[in-house]
Amino acid sequence: MSRDFHLPGRSPVIAGEGMAATSHPLATLAALDALRAGGNAVDAAVTAVAVLCVIEPHMTGIGGDCFALIAEDGKPVWGYNGCGRSGAGASTEALIAKGMKSIEATSPHAVNVPGAIEAWDAILKAHGTLPMDRVLAPAIRYAEHGFPVAPRVASDWKGLTAKLGNSPGATKHYLFNGRAPEEGDVIKLPALAATLKAIAKDGPGAFYEGPIAEDMAATLAASGSVLTAEDFARHRGAAVTPISTDYRGIDLVEIPPNTQGLTALVTLNILETFDLAALEPLGADRFHLMLEAARMAFAVRDTHIAELSRMRVPVGALNDKAFARTLAAKLDPTRRVPLPAAPTPGSDTVYLTVVDRERRAVSLINSLYSAFGSAICTEKTGIMFNNRGSGFVLNPGHPNTLGPSQRPMHTIIPALVMRDGRCDTTFGVMGAHYQPMGHVQMVLNLFDYGMDIQSAIDAPRAFFDGESTVVERGMPAATVEGLKARGHRIVTAPTPWGGAQAIRIDWKRGVLLGGSEPRKDGCALGY
Repeated sequence: MSRDFHLPGRSPVIAGEGMAATSHPLATLAALDALRAGGNAVDAAVTAVAVLCVIEPHMTGIGGDCFALIAEDGKPVWGYNGCGRSGAGASTEALIAKGMKSIEATSPHAVNVPGAIEAWDAILKAHGTLPMDRVLAPAIRYAEHGFPVAPRVASDWKGLTAKLGNSPGATKHYLFNGRAPEEGDVIKLPALAATLKAIAKDGPGAFYEGPIAEDMAATLAASGSVLTAEDFARHRGAAVTPISTDYRGIDLVEIPPNTQGLTALVTLNILETFDLAALEPLGADRFHLMLEAARMAFAVRDTHIAELSRMRVPVGALNDKAFARTLAAKLDPTRRVPLPAAPTPGSDTVYLTVVDRERRAVSLINSLYSAFGSAICTEKTGIMFNNRGSGFVLNPGHPNTLGPSQRPMHTIIPALVMRDGRCDTTFGVMGAHYQPMGHVQMVLNLFDYGMDIQSAIDAPRAFFDGESTVVERGMPAATVEGLKARGHRIVTAPTPWGGAQAIRIDWKRGVLLGGSEPRKDGCALGY
């Protein structure tokens, strides 16, 4: 399906040597600089994500987590889970005794040990070629000497002033005379620059032990968190074996639980029982089936997905085609059916992807979770903390309940599509709970409807929020009316969802085709 050049939009980027797609032009350029200087896709990806932790600070940061999938021709896909854990002293019962029913986004109990820095180091050591100081140099330069604030970043930041005002560190480092920066303002983050310099010099040990770790632990203790310096020193991520499902001849590859990647696989397994290619790509029938299948898969997620060792039902059983057929049988192609309440969507994450001349493909995602995470920030070192612990439930009988040194059900998920043992597409869709739906929509757009990589990203999106079906303003009017006729209570999304980046590898012609999210500031570039 080719683009209509009469209409606004942009073409896929096509190049032969290497390519990067990120949510900010400066990060994309930093990745290309790393490739052209002799680094591989892994070096370029970590370079880009470090830059994003400076120039998109509301979306990501070194106080967050990181996950990656890496495909190299002729080798199994390699995955890394860079998720941090709760403190050794964390307890569901203790929080229930305080009268808490859930962990709020700005609660100190929502902060887990940040996993990103350890993950970057592990990914570089396993598959990269450049040292940490080279990789962090562009991010340090932007933090120390300043960067201009991009339009979408400025728009988001403006709405977060009150949240940042609740923490002395956040006010000090991320508000300027009490205000958010305007589009085009040049800002500096000197404390963050100093922290990155220490990591560049001494590696992740400078972050997880010593003065920086002590500053983090002291800041959190003052706010009421149970995290200690020992929790930081103990942190390690882990290489993992990815999970996948075959969908009409292609394999969608995801990180296993504790992430929600399994949710995308379950959704595709349900949808495989329907002839989606016979439906209009942007029609009501297609969106109805996709929404209903996703609602079922999210109900599975909220019941079962947790730390792998605590799940009561094995991943293989939930990813089983026969199980999916039993779910599909409950779906009514003509009407919306009652199901358990669904999570609320959000979009506070960065995703990026890089492919090099050897066709090494890196799919990487890094997040604080909510915008500016917990908004708790260290005054000395400029580290904004995640609020990933709000992904736990306070239910002693649930596999995803808060406990000591545990990882929560995690929303961020990089993805790869493999075909005949080779990487066909590397992609991700930012957007918190929306991400599995975004993965499914991308797969359907590319492989059921034959859209090009940019058109697949551009297409309007729909999700659900409780009993409402929330659509972007770009959704065709006839589709909205068709969904209403099928029992969907339609609400217009206040802001667009997601932040997809994607690269396809055309092995036959020897070219790369990239697309980037028009709902963000970024771009895909190749050479």
